[in-house]
Parts: sequence; structure tokens; C-alpha cells
Amino acid sequence: MTYAVSREVLPTPEVLRPWIAGIGSLWVGDVPSEPFVHLPEAATKVVVRTGEHGVRSALVVGPRARASYHRGKRRASCLELRLAPGTVRPLLGIPAVDLVGRAVQLAELPAPSARQLADALRRLESEKALAHLTDMLPELLAAAADPSRTELVRAGVNAMSVRTGRAPAQVVDVARQLAVSERQLRNLFAEGVGLSPKHYARINRVRTVLDHAATRPWAELAAATGYYDQSHMTTDFRTLMGVPPRSYFTGRLPQATPCQAIRRS
Repeated sequence: MTYAVSREVLPTPEVLRPWIAGIGSLWVGDVPSEPFVHLPEAATKVVVRTGEHGVRSALVVGPRARASYHRGKRRASCLELRLAPGTVRPLLGIPAVDLVGRAVQLAELPAPSARQLADALRRLESEKALAHLTDMLPELLAAAADPSRTELVRAGVNAMSVRTGRAPAQVVDVARQLAVSERQLRNLFAEGVGLSPKHYARINRVRTVLDHAATRPWAELAAATGYYDQSHMTTDFRTLMGVPPRSYFTGRLPQATPCQAIRRS
């Protein structure tokens, strides 16, 4: 038996795009025997979770450095708002690095905007919640954000990401391009992303492999995503996913643990 999992990408209103990198919905059905996979994730998400009894909670789920595999996940539906790089501190009042590997109640975070957002998301259905965000977030974040710092973070993220026909840049080259030291670049990533530039790039490359493995040969995919060779890709994939690519795509996964995707504070 497999999970009845439904995922949908929802349109992001134009006014939210400077702050929200993507919106999606997730529905998990009956408890299965197959493990539920939480992929490595370089972004922080605001998640509105509705349990099987209709209880709604608003959480912040931080970046996940490696994949995890879980069993016993209960029925639930989630609205997920993936925060754009540089949004975490203005919206939540803490640097993104403080959220790595954690899930916390949105209302417990220090920024007043986090508490306002939590109150709205707990009360409103998805469509009304998005309409409320469209009215509320731009003004809150425009007042709290440092535009020049946010621009640097996003330029660094773009340079460290895989693009069609372009591998991630080297950290030293990105720092030089942005006219900052390597230490400053690492600090920008810690605050605005939560991960080091190198670990961000590793996750981005592995996620690209996951997205395109069904349509491209391994060696070609390794070259396109900036690995030295297929062996390098396999090693990196195993480090982040727990198994090599062939094992993952044939269902030979690591042993699943009881479902608690990320520890809560």
C-alpha cells in the first residue's frame, strides 16, 4: 500500500512574488506501509496544517539539510508558502540559520508580523488566507526588509543554483562578483537562507537530479548539473538522500523512522 498523496502548485499572486517563492498544497491520505520521504530542502516554509479532525495549526519549517524517511504519517492537508531568500528575518524576526532542522509554531517567533500572520492563517480557509496575505505581507515586509542586503542574498542564491546549461558557480567567484568577502557571503547565506553557499548548491543540484532523472542519462545529468563525473554525483546524492540514485529510484530506501519530520522546539 502506498500513500495517497496529492500535490498541487498554486499560483503566487504578483504582489507576493518578491517575498514568496512558491505556494503549494499537499494532501496525505491513509496511513501506508511505504515510507513518506521528506526531501532535502533549502527554503524555509510557512505551513498551515489541517489535521484529520479539522484542527488547524500554523508552523514554520526550516531548511532540511538531508532527506528523511518516515512511517505512520497521519491524514492531513497542508498549505505551504515557500519563503524567498532574505524573507525570513524581516517576516519572522530571526535569521534562517536558527530554523535549520526545526519546526516551530509561527506565533512563537519574535516578530509582530509572525504573530499577525499566524492568527490570520489559523482562522481563514486557504483562499481567504492568500487574499489576506496579498493585502498584509507587502507592507509589513517592505518596512522591515533591508533591500540592499536582500538583493545580495538573492544574487548569491541565483549564482549558486543550477540553470539550463550552467552549473553552480564557485563560492570564491560569487563573492568576487558581489564585491563581498567569502566570510560575508557565508554570513549572508546563514541569515537569508539558513545554509552555507556550498550546502545550498549541493541541495539544489540533488533536487535537479531528482527532477530530471527520468528523462536524462546519468552521465549527461551529472555533467549538466556541474558534477565532475557520474561517480561524484552518486556520492553527493548518497550523502544527502541516504542511498545512491539507482537505489532511490527503484524503491530501495533507508529504514523509515516514526513520523516526526522535524523536531519541534
